Amino acid sequence: MKRKIQILPSGISLVDKKWGGLYRGGTYLLMGPRKSGRTLMALQYALECAKQKEVCLFFTSIRPKDLMIMAASIDFDLQYYMNKNLIIVIRVAPPTELYDDANKDEFLVEYLNDIITVVDQHRPNKIVFDELTQFIGFSDLERLNQVFRQTTEIIEEADITSLYILGQPAAPSSKAIVDTLSLSATGIISLDKTEEIEGEDKNKTDGGIITIIPNVGHTEGKFTSQYFIEPYRGVTIEKTGEFNAPVSKSKTQTTNETKYTSLSDIDIPDEKYVSSSFYSEEDFKLILNNQIALYKSTGQSFSVVSFKLNDAVVNRNLLTIKQLKNTIRLSTDKKDKICVVGDKVLVLLTRGEQKSTNNLISRIKSNLPVNNESEIKYILENISVFTVTPDESVENAEDVFNKISNESFETSKKIFFQ
Repeated sequence: MKRKIQILPSGISLVDKKWGGLYRGGTYLLMGPRKSGRTLMALQYALECAKQKEVCLFFTSIRPKDLMIMAASIDFDLQYYMNKNLIIVIRVAPPTELYDDANKDEFLVEYLNDIITVVDQHRPNKIVFDELTQFIGFSDLERLNQVFRQTTEIIEEADITSLYILGQPAAPSSKAIVDTLSLSATGIISLDKTEEIEGEDKNKTDGGIITIIPNVGHTEGKFTSQYFIEPYRGVTIEKTGEFNAPVSKSKTQTTNETKYTSLSDIDIPDEKYVSSSFYSEEDFKLILNNQIALYKSTGQSFSVVSFKLNDAVVNRNLLTIKQLKNTIRLSTDKKDKICVVGDKVLVLLTRGEQKSTNNLISRIKSNLPVNNESEIKYILENISVFTVTPDESVENAEDVFNKISNESFETSKKIFFQ
């Protein structure tokens, strides 16, 4: 049975306008010099993927915080989509100083093979590799052609669309490497950063010339256009008017307006209020999976702290599970995630240090809605705490939940408030 090849929006304006998007399962090269907008364009590609409710695996050598700042410059909340597990950021270490010249090619082969391993683990719909240049400095171009073709074919067979970022080739040897990779590419996107843009757009923003070149399919052909890098929009070929930073939606009152509003005049939404720190079990697991992926790629640890309230406290009307939830909510930071699973309240602390757990427990003690010292002592003795931190045995969120739900394990490791 014939399988139709889909063309999906890419988030890259010239590509979407002229080609209609990129082929699902295609391999594309994005080339350009530094500060030409390559990473911004890759972020737009990842954002478009997330908007389609598909998963993008984003390999990068850029620090996560720097990548988030770059995303914010084009009005892209990267952390939001990471929390939704729609974008998974994988930090890669440059191989430049990790191999000797004698075994350089074989070492780089292992790096390219690792891409397959990570892709197979996460099963994304699209991938970005920013940037590939430092991983393809092969001495033997035939070996490079063989390994890169094998890598791309495995990824293409899984219907994963890939975007590999390369530096602009300067020396003949660099151009030969790019030409070798181009043999396995579906299409090429080239950015040529101009030193000066003439006319009215000269002072608009930085920019240059973008060229899209088909290699397989895309019978519409080759296209070239001027592009601009605009705040809050990113890389675009569309000319716009003056741009402004997003403004607050709150109303600005004049000095003549009254400063107070009657409560009876305020419309209350019908929706039930839910604290932003609380997540459903499904969403909590998605966020947890992303933290596990971040731990495996960067070593950044985290903790999941489980709080369990003894029934004796509830039966004596000293504290309810609802009151415990509220106490924990008041004790956590905005970046912490909370989930209620049965009779347990789970808190994801993105920092895995013991100090973070200790600080949380200390704040919970202070925020308990009880004043009687003997009652407080009894309550503290009947709230058990169990902490899970990542190790080799933790592959996904289910492993963490299994550790927490294992009563015999929990009982042996139970830590009571002191």
